[in-house]
Amino acid sequence: MLRKNKRRSSVDKAGEKAALPDMTTKGKKSRPNSRQPKAVVQENSDESIFGVFLREAGVLLRQDGTSNEIAVDQVIFQKRMQQQLRKNPRYPAIVQEFIVGLESYMEDPERFQNCLLPCVPQLSDGDSSSVGSFQESLFRLLLGIEMLQALVINTLFEKLPEFMFDSAADSGLNIPRVIVNQLKWLDRVVDSKELANKLMQLVSVAPVDIQRDIISSLPEILEDSQHNDIARELNSLLQENTQLTVPILDALSSLNLSSSLLSEVRVAVMATLSAVQLEDLPVVVKFILHSISTSDTNEVVCDLRRKLELELCVLPSVLQASQSRAKNKGAAGSSIAAIPSSSHDSVALVLDGIKSAVRFQKSISEAWLKAIENVDKADDHKVIDLLVLFILHSTNANHSRRGAERLLKVKVRAGQIQEVLLQKTFRGYAQVMRGYFPSILALAQSLLRSPDSCVVPFGGHMYRHSFTAFDSYCQQEVVGSLVTHVCSGVGGEVDVALELLCGLVADRPSEMALYAVFVKGILDYMDNLSPQQIRRLFHLLSALAFGRQQQGSHIQDDMHIVIRKQLSSTVPKYKRIGIIGAIMVVGSMAARRSKVDGPQGDTLPKETLRQVTGLLDLVKSCSESSPEAAALYYDELANLILTGTLDPQVQTGIGQCVLDDFQDDFVVDLGLDLSGSFPLPACVSYNLDDDESQGGIAVNLLPVLTKDLQHKGEPWSRTEKKACKRVSTLCLSPFFRLLRLYEEQQHQGDLEEIDALLGCPLILTDMGVVEKLDSLSKAEREFLCGLLFYTINWFREVVNAFCRQKDPEMKLKVVTRLQNITYLQTLLERALAATPGYVPPLANFDGESSEAPAVSSSAPPQKKAKKDGTGKKRKAPGKNSSADSSLLEEGADPEETQPEQPEKEKEKEKEKEARQGVSLAAYRPFFRELDLEVLSVLQCGLLSRSLLDSEFHSEVRQDIQLGPAELVFLLEDMLKKLEFSLTAAPAKRAFFLKSKADKSVGFSHLQQKNPKDIAACCVQLLPTLCSHLENSHNHFQTLLSENNGVVDGPGTDVAEHQLLSTAYQLLLQVLHTTFSWSGFSQPEQRGLLKSALGVPAGRLKEGWAELSLDQLVKHSFEYLLNFRSTVPNLSTALSLSQLLTAVAERGGSTGAYREHTAVLARRFLCQEWVTATGERERGIKYNENLQTILGIYLENTDDVLKAVEEIAGQGIPELLNAAKDASSPTWPTLNRQTFLVFYKGMMGELEKAVRKIPAGRSSDSSEVQSEKLLTWNLAVRDFHIMINLVTVFDNRPVLNVCLKYGRLFLESFLKLGMPLMDFSFKKHKEDVQSLLKTFQLSTRRLHHMCGHSKIRQDTGLTNHVPALKKSLEQFIYRVKAMLTLNNCQEAFWLGNLKNRDLKGDEILSQQSQADDEEEEEEAEEEGSQLPPGKSDDEESDSEGLKKDNGHEEGDEEDEITDDSDD
Repeated sequence: MLRKNKRRSSVDKAGEKAALPDMTTKGKKSRPNSRQPKAVVQENSDESIFGVFLREAGVLLRQDGTSNEIAVDQVIFQKRMQQQLRKNPRYPAIVQEFIVGLESYMEDPERFQNCLLPCVPQLSDGDSSSVGSFQESLFRLLLGIEMLQALVINTLFEKLPEFMFDSAADSGLNIPRVIVNQLKWLDRVVDSKELANKLMQLVSVAPVDIQRDIISSLPEILEDSQHNDIARELNSLLQENTQLTVPILDALSSLNLSSSLLSEVRVAVMATLSAVQLEDLPVVVKFILHSISTSDTNEVVCDLRRKLELELCVLPSVLQASQSRAKNKGAAGSSIAAIPSSSHDSVALVLDGIKSAVRFQKSISEAWLKAIENVDKADDHKVIDLLVLFILHSTNANHSRRGAERLLKVKVRAGQIQEVLLQKTFRGYAQVMRGYFPSILALAQSLLRSPDSCVVPFGGHMYRHSFTAFDSYCQQEVVGSLVTHVCSGVGGEVDVALELLCGLVADRPSEMALYAVFVKGILDYMDNLSPQQIRRLFHLLSALAFGRQQQGSHIQDDMHIVIRKQLSSTVPKYKRIGIIGAIMVVGSMAARRSKVDGPQGDTLPKETLRQVTGLLDLVKSCSESSPEAAALYYDELANLILTGTLDPQVQTGIGQCVLDDFQDDFVVDLGLDLSGSFPLPACVSYNLDDDESQGGIAVNLLPVLTKDLQHKGEPWSRTEKKACKRVSTLCLSPFFRLLRLYEEQQHQGDLEEIDALLGCPLILTDMGVVEKLDSLSKAEREFLCGLLFYTINWFREVVNAFCRQKDPEMKLKVVTRLQNITYLQTLLERALAATPGYVPPLANFDGESSEAPAVSSSAPPQKKAKKDGTGKKRKAPGKNSSADSSLLEEGADPEETQPEQPEKEKEKEKEKEARQGVSLAAYRPFFRELDLEVLSVLQCGLLSRSLLDSEFHSEVRQDIQLGPAELVFLLEDMLKKLEFSLTAAPAKRAFFLKSKADKSVGFSHLQQKNPKDIAACCVQLLPTLCSHLENSHNHFQTLLSENNGVVDGPGTDVAEHQLLSTAYQLLLQVLHTTFSWSGFSQPEQRGLLKSALGVPAGRLKEGWAELSLDQLVKHSFEYLLNFRSTVPNLSTALSLSQLLTAVAERGGSTGAYREHTAVLARRFLCQEWVTATGERERGIKYNENLQTILGIYLENTDDVLKAVEEIAGQGIPELLNAAKDASSPTWPTLNRQTFLVFYKGMMGELEKAVRKIPAGRSSDSSEVQSEKLLTWNLAVRDFHIMINLVTVFDNRPVLNVCLKYGRLFLESFLKLGMPLMDFSFKKHKEDVQSLLKTFQLSTRRLHHMCGHSKIRQDTGLTNHVPALKKSLEQFIYRVKAMLTLNNCQEAFWLGNLKNRDLKGDEILSQQSQADDEEEEEEAEEEGSQLPPGKSDDEESDSEGLKKDNGHEEGDEEDEITDDSDD
């Protein structure tokens, strides 16, 4: 285009130069130019009709490359020419003679070319206004004369074939193109149809280049009347010749076509989309999107998305070269390397076309979102889907940004858009996606901040691929955004961002080194980071600064300064940070090297070794200031050795003195004199090596603890002299862990060097002192508690160390140590109960030590509060299981059992406190963490005592077995680990005031493992867990069969029953937590999920590996369902129900299992739950479990309304007729203590159910209206039953539930039910009237509750009243509007409803009387005054029947007017 204009401008300049001598000729001024006379002679010699007429009209023909001249305005020329032809005596023959003259003149190519070029104005001296600066060509001037137009067009078309196959003229003109240009933008086309035919005939024979020129010019040549016809021909031509795709679509886009024809053309274009060449694709897509009508947008966009295969657009360069067109434009050596960029340019143009379409047409953006949303399989998603989402997010046209973000999250959560597709998009279209980087970054930020853990990893993938694929600016933005995430303080967000940064440092260290300064800025925000996050941060920074290539060496000095500053701090928190940071730096500097890393091979350089040794010495000297710091130092060193990446020289240097120091500090020989001034008498305990009593060793715990307490408060320092060396028992477990891990690394897991520590005894005190706690002083009790804590933590570390040993004798000792732990924990519970306010010694040293008192002091007051709650004075309901007297029937006397019950409960409480003491759950942070590998001890098996005696007899002694107490201990620890690592906690913003309790304390080792690895470990343990589950099932099945189906049979061991019940429940909870892991929903974890489901399925059906996922879910569900008959208590039943729900959700269709879940929940609700002692289960926890199971039943049952009516209409009347302490025979879990649970659950589910009823529409058929009316009738009837129960159970909690859910039900009825009444009133008048009549009785009862709440002045109740009164008032006006709509407004009347309490008695007060008088003035009195008393309900009802549904409105209006003062 630029070249064409350039040629034309050069011709114009030549014409202007040639015009100068011509003007002098006309002025008869001679010039010494030899060429001028010759030109004049030639001009005068042309005396044909053609030449004469032109000269007389004002045009002078020139030759020799000079342009023709025009002396008059174009319009004047055309007018003169037309007059000459018309007034000539030989008209119309003169016209043909004129054309013959034109044809003869055109025989000369130079003259013909002259006639195609613009004329130049001929100006006389001093006159420049008569002719414009720009003039048309001679042919354009002649085409503007109607009588000559057809003949001139024929002449041009006859001349055009002469130049059709020639190259451009000498002057650079493309003659065919110039000829076609003569026909553009004519003021009038005499015969447009004929012109169109000739043009299309010419197209059929012309070369491709001329075809393109003609087709592109059609919209500028033809009139609108020919657009439809020419479009049909172009459509046919498009299907025959794909080379003309671009010009044809350009022409079609400019034609004025009918909608039907445009749709036809678009369908044809869409059919050829897959065959379109890449260079033409942007034009095709643009045409399709810009030719869409609103009605067919969705269909067209879906079709376009399906056929648009961008994956085929980016091919290897060789293939692209073979497919590229043979073009002569440009240099002959245009490299193949440039071709990929051209393909990217085409893709970019396609996306630009989509971008412009969605920006200006709302329907197209919505259609793209819908098209992507309708794809339900991951394999069906394509690259274009992600690119379009980025486009929609970047344009934000019609608020599409939010829709794109929402859809991406939904697709990622469902596993339909996966990381593979994202990787393919970045790999092939990075150059195109660069323009959408701000949107990609914003989407990644949103996904990473999402509380949904399923979408967070995808945001991380977007960050990683953006860093990998884009330029340095984008990399800097990615790093800056990740640093912002880390500094946000949100736990999950910080963890993912740090993990991403660590991954980028590992994969691209040289590029990340450029941005090390950005990452270093996180050091200013370490106050918001947890210890594990601080470890990752220093690992990240040390890898950058001290890595093998040391690309980030410019931050080494800053790292050293920060670490030394933290180590020298006297604040424990910052000293901890310094220790952690220094050890992580050591790990990076002293990492094991391979032979390819440098000339020194796998040996650490001497300078580096010197720096590492110096840093370790510095940390060790700084940590000697306190035992907590020293213990943390040992723990961090142990973690470093555990990684297995430490250089052997450094590892040997660390371990040189570990074994000797440990023996000197904590190990003594047996047989030594144990006399001394100890708070409690010393003795040797828990020796498992009886045969080695001579020359054996013992852990010197009690003397070290005594000596440590004697120097408590003194500055803690360690001197070089071993005799004066001070040792703290805090370092016992961390030091042993360091020793054990060092030995494992040195001897490939063999602990033979230290195996004596597994069975060696400890120097403790006689644990019989626990029975004499009352005789001990406070200091002695605290000393005993500390001794127990240290002993338990020692045994926990011993179990950690030897749990993976294969020797049977060691396995037996490990199980014995677990038995020691469980026994010592029972003693510790009793000791803690007798030592209120005791603060245990720290066991995990990477957290805040100030958190300890808050955690420890919370347990004793709980026990005290529980005692007070069962004392003489009865407190508010809900405090304990015996406080349900407020739920007794109104006629019952709750004080009959008052004198006896407290005495019994006091005795039970004292006995429980004496035996069990406080719960150790609150003291979990003060125990050493058990490693995940300890769970392998579960594979030792469980054999209950009763089975041992009856089946195995004496052979059992030779087996390694796990008792119920040890099983419960391990399962509790496993459950806590799984809940911490696999349960997806929603991301929460950090509060300004951070809470003291840190839930991550005690999980430091677990945090260093990936959730996927933890889930895989659980899957490996599933066969063992299923075996334990089956053993528990068999135990209780045997127990039931021996006792004729009764749990509390004679001779039942209550303690064993309780332990096995707890184990049963823990097993189900562990399985539930495992199968509920959100990671199973990720496609890459599908194999692990099938393996997990294959374990329970394989116990029911062999060959599970060949089954599909749905079949595995089915068989697993059936397997777990078999345990329903032996669940010992309600909490276990709830765990089983939740486990079945979690397994069902792993299948494709959860609806198939809803019926089984509902039947199971109903079975549990209809079962009487008793304890091993024969007492009925009760209490707050029991009520919570019961409410959850009731919710599961009502949520999964087919008909919620029918289920509610069954319980309310059958179970509750049975309860009312039963004795005071009895239950409903049909629903044994329903009694007066649990009535509130059932009532609240049923009201809540009833309100949820009516919200799901579709709103009434005028388009509904009569059958649909009848069905909806029937549903609302059932709902209103259930609601009426529930409301009327308040007359019997009139306590405060029931009233509170009734007021809350009554308002919600009323609001749902107004929103969804009343529109149905509007459209159904005429056809179903009786049904509507009956429904409103029933509903009116319920609203009247709600009115009475409002009055009752006001009289009682209960804030908890009156808070619901204003909103409820507002809804009641809206109901009045809504019914009136419904009657008006159906022309029955005369049936509406208003009356007075008096304030009454729950019993129906009128509320008489000065205020209410004043309210009544005021309301009587406002109300419209159309009915007779109702007499006071209970009969007013009946009279208003009968009156309403006469008035065609008028009573509902009147009575409800009474409710409003009577309480307008509220």
